[in-house]
Amino acid sequence: MDGKNVIVAAHGNSLRALTKYIENISDEDIMDVEMATGQPVVYELDDNLNIVSKEKL
Repeated sequence: MDGKNVIVAAHGNSLRALTKYIENISDEDIMDVEMATGQPVVYELDDNLNIVSKEKL
């Protein structure tokens, strides 16, 4: 909200929970989300914290 960049580094299950919350993914659908180990994901959010873009590096 302050216009700063934030880096989150965590274990796979923690990242899956954050992804579920950020992307508003249902309990059923999160099980099908593939998360590669060590692959950074960059989200750009608007002022209301809605996803503007998502990029896997």
